[in-house]
Parts: sequence; structure tokens; C-alpha cells
Amino acid sequence: MNNLDLLTAITVFVLSVLVGIEVISKVPATLHTPLMSGSNSVHGIVVIGAMLIAAESHTWLGYVLAFAAMVFGAANVVGGYVVTDRMLEMFRDRPSAEHKPVPEPREKSEV
Repeated sequence: MNNLDLLTAITVFVLSVLVGIEVISKVPATLHTPLMSGSNSVHGIVVIGAMLIAAESHTWLGYVLAFAAMVFGAANVVGGYVVTDRMLEMFRDRPSAEHKPVPEPREKSEV
């Protein structure tokens, strides 16, 4: 990789970070959770890409970067499903008071 390729890669990375921050900051709070749960597929692609990098790598740095990408991608996938489950929990029916069993009254014990 020559200096021009490295400069191009860094430029694309910095621009993508800035665009990402700008886009995410415009998302209202009510849409943030559904968007995050929808991004699980993107993080799954990150894990697959990390596996491909690990398969093609021949240096220890490539293995370390691939491992880090797999760990972060897997954490994002799991976290996304946890957030989705919590979000869907809000829409599930809660048992009403008439379906709850009434507890038996306790007897007073004499001391």
C-alpha cells in the first residue's frame, strides 16, 4: 500500500465518520431503537468480512485486526438483538389484574 492509497483510505474513513455522526444526530429518539435493531444485518456483514480478512491474512497484525473486528461485530449483533427484544417487550400484552391469582392472607403469628 503506497502513501496515496493510505491517504485515500484515511480520507474515506474520516468522511464516513463525519457523515455518520451527522445522519445519526438527526434521528429522533423514537426512531433510534428500530433503526438500531434493523442494523443487525449490517453487523452480520461485518463479522463475515472479518472472517474473510482472517482467511486471507498472512501476518499477525491481520489476524489481530480480524479478531477485533469479529469481536466488535459479534457484540453489536448480540446487543442489537437484546435491544430488539426489549423494544418488542413493550408491545406485548401484560396480564391484567383479573387474571392474577389472589394471594392467601397470612395468619398472624403470636410472639
